[in-house]
Amino acid sequence: MGATIHNIGTMKQITVIGTGFGAVAAVRKLRALDAKARITVIGPRAEFVFYPSLIWIPTGLRQGADLIVPLDAFFRRHGVQFVAGEATGLEDGGRTVLTTAGPVRNDGLIVASGGRFLKKLPGIEHAILPCEGIAAAEKIRDRLNALPGGNLAFGFAGNPNEPASMRGGPIFEFLFGIDTHLRRTRRRGKFQLTFFNPMAEPGKRLGEKAVKGLLAEMKRREIATHLGHKLKSFAADRVITEGGEVPADLIVFMPGMTGNAWFDATDLPRSPGGLLQADAQCRVAGRERIYVAGDAGSFPGPDWMPKQAHMADLQAETAAENLLAELDGRPAAQTFKVELMCIVDSLDKGMLVMRTPDRSMMLPPLKLLHAAKNWFEWWYLRQLR
Repeated sequence: MGATIHNIGTMKQITVIGTGFGAVAAVRKLRALDAKARITVIGPRAEFVFYPSLIWIPTGLRQGADLIVPLDAFFRRHGVQFVAGEATGLEDGGRTVLTTAGPVRNDGLIVASGGRFLKKLPGIEHAILPCEGIAAAEKIRDRLNALPGGNLAFGFAGNPNEPASMRGGPIFEFLFGIDTHLRRTRRRGKFQLTFFNPMAEPGKRLGEKAVKGLLAEMKRREIATHLGHKLKSFAADRVITEGGEVPADLIVFMPGMTGNAWFDATDLPRSPGGLLQADAQCRVAGRERIYVAGDAGSFPGPDWMPKQAHMADLQAETAAENLLAELDGRPAAQTFKVELMCIVDSLDKGMLVMRTPDRSMMLPPLKLLHAAKNWFEWWYLRQLR
């Protein structure tokens, strides 16, 4: 199809890769702006997993089934064709997506297939990577329940080639939530909890106030810290750093992120960290009608720009709007707002952290914020059901 420009009103064939936050936000925006476009979504399963609530599985506040929503009804309401398969590459300048279910043609493409965790540290098989999904969070729960006591180590790291490609916030939530759970069940005295991080000021991307608040909360909870030492490896019973070792009967670790493996089968431009290189309009740099949203992309912006669901939503909506504009021969000029917004939950309270290019703020742990996080989960999943 080359550089074909569609006239307004012509039925467009748009493909979205992924079934996570960015993907469903893109579908919503596409359908709101174009009632006639043919939208195809590619993903392994027609289901959405609410990853932010994985933090509550180890303590029994949620079961895995609570976080899975079949997307059949959502796709019907939005007139979406679903292809059950995994992307394996692109052809025809991106106009054909190669999948395990066969080729899928498009006039425009939005890649919202998430990221992939780096697993290069020796012995990483001894650590549980909680945001890999429900099975990982359940493994933490089962290991925690089986331990009579011992050492629990929690940490995260970045992508050395792209420091911003990380998701550390959930580790604070697993740490504080499990601490609260152990206190509730009167087991806390049997465990030593340690937070480790190669940075001297972990969580700095959240803002200076947040770093001080998080470290103060650890001190209040008698959680030990091992900071500012490069990670070397993991073993079955310890975390090994250049500054010493942290004993650990359970290691919960979030490594840095990189791009999907299937990106290697394309000629799409990549960032130093392996993500798809995007411009301020969420377009894959130098490509016609190919956009990216969420963890799959590397975007221009401040070094604290987060990898989180809220940011993926904002980028996906921008990508959808600009793709439709490009298909209609109009300038793709929309940019996305850079905004960090999260509630660091501790099972009974939550700490609000917000940051924009102009300001940052943090609210101390409040029960109301834990309730707000619960409400947001209910509200979001209700829209998909």
